[in-house]
Parts: sequence; C-alpha cells; structure tokens
Amino acid sequence: MLHRIVALVLVLAPTVAEAQLCEGQSAAIAPDGRAFGHLPYGDAPESELVTLPSEYSVGNPCVVRADMLPDLLRLFAAAQGDPSVMGQLRALSCQRSIARQRSVFCRGETSSAADRAISVAPPGYSEHSTGYALDFAVRPANGCPDAEACMAATPAARWLRLNAPRFGFEQSFPGGNKQHVKWEPWHWRWVGASGNARGAAKARFVFARARRQYPADPGVVPLVVKFSAPPPLPTPVAPPPSRSKKRRR
Repeated sequence: MLHRIVALVLVLAPTVAEAQLCEGQSAAIAPDGRAFGHLPYGDAPESELVTLPSEYSVGNPCVVRADMLPDLLRLFAAAQGDPSVMGQLRALSCQRSIARQRSVFCRGETSSAADRAISVAPPGYSEHSTGYALDFAVRPANGCPDAEACMAATPAARWLRLNAPRFGFEQSFPGGNKQHVKWEPWHWRWVGASGNARGAAKARFVFARARRQYPADPGVVPLVVKFSAPPPLPTPVAPPPSRSKKRRR
C-alpha cells in the first residue's frame, strides 16, 4: 500500500520546466515563465518577414516584420535629414530565429549560461525572434564598438531617445530596468506610434506583458482619449400653484 502512495505522489508532484539552451545545457524556467529574467517569445512567421534594403543595414541582411518596415524607413529618412545626428543610423541585428539565437547564445560557452544571459537572451526568450525588434548601430563608429554602452553618449543615440517613439519604437531595456536585463541603448522594439497603425495591434499583443510589467524608457505613450462631460441640465422649476377664482354669485 505504501509503495502505491509513493508512486501516486511522484505522479502528482509538479515537474520543473526547463528551457533547452546549448548542447547538454538547460535552465529552470521560473514560475512566471521567464528564463534568467527574459520573457518567452516565439518565432515570427516567415511569410510576414521582409528584408531591409542593404544601404540601411550593417553586415548581415536585416530581416523584419513587413508591418514594421514603413516606420523603420521613415525613421532612417528622418535621421538622415537631421544634422544633429552627426552620422548615420543603421540596422545592426534584426530578426533572429530561435535556432539562430541558440548559436549566438552558445558562442561563449566558456562562461556560465546565467552570465551570458545578462547580455544575450537564451533561445526562445529574445525579442529579436518576433521580428519586431532590432539593434541600431552608428556610422562612423568613432571608436565606440557596436552594441556597447558608449553608444548612449553619441548624438545619434540621443536623437533616437527624442524621436524614435514618434515612429513607434521604444527602448526595451533601459538602465536599472526591473527585468534585470543589461542596459541596451541600442535595442529597440516596434509597437506602432498608435494602436490604429497597421500591424500595431499584433505587435502590442506580443509585447503586452513586457510593456505592462517592465515599461520601456523611452516608450510609446498610449493614446488616451478624454471625453468632456456635458454641462448639467438645469433643474426643472415647478410651476406655481394655480389659484382658482371664486365665482361671484
């Protein structure tokens, strides 16, 4: 009888979910679904991806969601026409499939998975896999390597902070973020300048939890429609009581 009870307990005991990382490596998934602080994301459908024109990217071709491309091109055009940028903004790294993210994450296997996750999301937990996120680079680099904190001090990065939300982009991982992910001034996600923009509803659904629990800074300000209350109706005044005249006899 005892062995049956033990077997039943083992069957009913909750199992610990794990995220598959590199060869022979896994990580426990927290009760809230995160791995090393990163939220889970799935792959973008290939049918919804397009390639950015090569003159706007650095290195490998930049692939993004088709809905995001018009705003991204408008952002590049605005930056190119603004002398305060003092350089050119370019796309450094865009959509990365979960398989591609695994190869990126596992390049530095000499360090622990937890250490690597501070600056690189584990496979299946990167905003890049959605096709709505990208890393920006500045050209000329002027001594600041790509994807390094020194980018924040460049005029181009300051321009991004002031202007990117106008084109529907927000900075996912600001300094001191509650998600405990490394500050990444180069990493931005697209959610549309308004909820009515084409594809914005889908992008905002994908990032709904991240935006609710770990707000971006700067972020796209939600549109709040205020209705002014109509003036109160005047209080009706009761007519004075009628006085009936007595008939003279």
